[in-house]
Amino acid sequence: MLPMTMSERTLFRGLFDTLIRAAMVAALVTACYQVFRPFLSLVVWSVILAINFYPLHLLLKRRIGKDGRAATVIVLLTFLILVVPIYMLGLSLTESAENAVEWVKDGTFHIPPPAESVATWPLVGEKLYGFWQQAATDLSGLAQKLAPQLKDVSLVMLGKLAGFGLGLMMFLVAVIVAGVIMAFGESGTRSTLQIADRVFGQGQGEKVTRLCTATIRAVAQGVIGIAFIQMLLVGIGFVMMGIPGAGFLALVVLVLAIVQLPATLVTLPVIVFVFFTQGATLATIVFAIYIFVAGLVDNVLKPLLLGRGVDVPMAVVLIGSIGGMATSGILGLFIGPVVLAVGYQLFWRWVRNEAAESEKAAENAAASEASAI
Repeated sequence: MLPMTMSERTLFRGLFDTLIRAAMVAALVTACYQVFRPFLSLVVWSVILAINFYPLHLLLKRRIGKDGRAATVIVLLTFLILVVPIYMLGLSLTESAENAVEWVKDGTFHIPPPAESVATWPLVGEKLYGFWQQAATDLSGLAQKLAPQLKDVSLVMLGKLAGFGLGLMMFLVAVIVAGVIMAFGESGTRSTLQIADRVFGQGQGEKVTRLCTATIRAVAQGVIGIAFIQMLLVGIGFVMMGIPGAGFLALVVLVLAIVQLPATLVTLPVIVFVFFTQGATLATIVFAIYIFVAGLVDNVLKPLLLGRGVDVPMAVVLIGSIGGMATSGILGLFIGPVVLAVGYQLFWRWVRNEAAESEKAAENAAASEASAI
């Protein structure tokens, strides 16, 4: 083995020291992430809420005079607006589950027998007819036969409901944390600009921050906000009319609105159900008109709210909603599209900047060649 020169030893020591520092930094970052991970979704959602409420916070601050008081007013108003409808929908969901259990226990729930033509359906006709016939004549026996599968499904459903309840609690806690963030909004804005300048280069932080803020507000107001409004409008109508499972149906409307599917997939069958069960009365006609309009309200609000921000493809919102819900539950349903939209905008900003720099370099090279000639 050949001996190393002094310069090689110095280079080796410098490289070794750099690797040690990098390993220590990586270990520290990993440890910090492990500690912070349980609060990640909560903090991200709190920041999203704070960014959306901050213009209102500045308006109230000019009237009230203090950041803390303005943030407190916003938090209390948000609780007042959201807690009562959410409580009503949750109460309706609980009552619907209790009624379903009572129907099964009392034996008052009956399934009509299938038509003879069902057996002639291709591929699945005979099996479906036999299953349907047994459900109509011996529902308890069928339930005992499918008890293991029903148990597994029930456990999954209970887990989902528990996760939804936890998500609602996290949402309410996020409102409080967002109030704290807004109370320190000015110092937070300065820190954000410093971090953005450090990451994206001096002078670029403000542009990136504006882009991220516009994207967050556009998606949160144009997608999530409209979905909440639509859920509340439809849910209140279902509760007032006494629709079975009103709370669950309202949640389905919320999910459909976020993933950009029409709420009429729920509202139209409910309108048909009301007319079949209660007939064409003044109350049912008014209900049908109200629910039909509430199911289409997103078509009016989206151009007003989403169009004021930045252009985000609906495919990005859809993927973000589904992926966020798969990874982080009910909170991920709201966080996913916002985070993915911000990443999408930052990616295209990087692509356009690279293209602009390449064109500028090509122009400079052409000008240098022309001057040399």
